[in-house]
Amino acid sequence: MSIEPAIDPGLKSQRVRARGALCVTRRAGRTRIQRMFQEGAAKIRLPQGEDPLQAVLINTAGGLTGGDSLEWAFEVGDDASAILTTQACERAYRSAAGTATVSTSIAVGAGGRVCWLPQETILFDGSALRRRLEVDLAPDAEGLFLEATIFGRTAMGEVVRRAEFRDRWRVRQSGRLVHAEDFAIGPMIADRLGRRAVTLGGAAVATVLLVAPEAPERLEAARAIMGEDGGASAWQVGDTGKLLARLCCKDGYHLRKRLVALLELLNERAGLPKVWSL
Repeated sequence: MSIEPAIDPGLKSQRVRARGALCVTRRAGRTRIQRMFQEGAAKIRLPQGEDPLQAVLINTAGGLTGGDSLEWAFEVGDDASAILTTQACERAYRSAAGTATVSTSIAVGAGGRVCWLPQETILFDGSALRRRLEVDLAPDAEGLFLEATIFGRTAMGEVVRRAEFRDRWRVRQSGRLVHAEDFAIGPMIADRLGRRAVTLGGAAVATVLLVAPEAPERLEAARAIMGEDGGASAWQVGDTGKLLARLCCKDGYHLRKRLVALLELLNERAGLPKVWSL
């Protein structure tokens, strides 16, 4: 006769509470680390000899579920340049209770440039995730920003039927709001994605934003790369420019192909982070 182990009803599941922060400055002709902090499952690795400086972010918990919290904070000093990416795709797993949160804040000084290029976030059936991006750019700073989301890996036969997902962006330059958006979908994900005004069944989406004086000049080339899988617009915003592109593909494989070409166009000085090709 088997005996089931007793379960303490007051026992709570372990939750991820992770924070990482990095501050870089320009010294002796190169971007260098000034301060770095990491706590819990948040780790930052910096490949040597890179300029612009590349920071690879790692969540050692292997993914997120309800109640988990992951926070990143970055400062790029005057005339410094940094590319921020992730070691792998982030994963939001089924949540028994609560919502996982990922918050990123970025500040860029005068003449600085930042590229926020995390790899895709994969949502699993039953997941609950809130993602937030807050950016403050100095008057002549530049930035390239990406967030990509995959609603289940179609190659693995995964279908996200029910989930909750929220994505919030706030990008300011000289204290002026130059881009804001709030995306919300759920709980009936599959039903919503099937609508023509959403993705018409596409399981992979991405938003790319370039804030730089030359942004409007890249518009036609960006549209050519995206083809029928997305659209782009560009504006003059004060003394700088803004290009906003949105991609919608049937799966993560086709999204990655479009993204690689688009990001190489918009980040021609430095191309893509090396981890994207691993």
